[in-house]
Amino acid sequence: MALRLANSSIRKAASTRLFSTAAADSLDRLHSVEDFERVLNKFAEIRACAVLRTATSEACPKAMQAAIDGGFKICEFTLTTPDCLTHLADFRAKYDGDVMIGCGTIMNTKDAEDAIDAGSEFIITPVMLPDVIEWCKERNIVCVPGCQTPTELTMAYRHGAPLQKLFPGVAGGPGWVKAVSSALPFLSINPTSGVDLDNAGEYLKNGAASVGLVAPLFDPAAIASGNFDQIAQNAEKVMANVREVGPYQRK
Repeated sequence: MALRLANSSIRKAASTRLFSTAAADSLDRLHSVEDFERVLNKFAEIRACAVLRTATSEACPKAMQAAIDGGFKICEFTLTTPDCLTHLADFRAKYDGDVMIGCGTIMNTKDAEDAIDAGSEFIITPVMLPDVIEWCKERNIVCVPGCQTPTELTMAYRHGAPLQKLFPGVAGGPGWVKAVSSALPFLSINPTSGVDLDNAGEYLKNGAASVGLVAPLFDPAAIASGNFDQIAQNAEKVMANVREVGPYQRK
């Protein structure tokens, strides 16, 4: 009973922050509540995000195009990639309304501003940054912050993150996600590190809301050799495993 009351209080607080701040139309870069819901619904439907970082600008669009050709409908460009925001803007213009495009490795609110101005539809941080989470929350922008422990996952949620990225990977993998999701059912966990082409579906079956694919999808050797067909094949394999599980029931 105590856990249910606590969960209810947390959800109520998060909901109040969303709708009360949405009325503050003087905020810069304010998105609509409908857009916020659209992004979350896309995550719930597709349940897998292609997370790309490349050493060169030239490889970036080729690798992400291969992932899209293989079936990915949610893509994350990371700021550690040369010319990241240029590539993000190009893909947003090309796939607007079909493939959802976001930006990762956001470290402060200035990074978030630049990403949103380039067309990013969601924000990903590698660690739990309350100032970025709250900046996004005030503007109805979906933020998925990196967290390592149940405490960080919960604090990210309480600051206003509707999805919580599990990063880096944890011992136990899907079993860890199942245990934490059962104990803290208000969380919507997005494991990234540790997810591969074969176990993505297992993470989802064990309570993950969605998953992120990095090196197992974007094989560094394939990128270095220009074998982008391999990346498309990787995408086809993992998306088949993900689709088998079905959509996520939002909380």
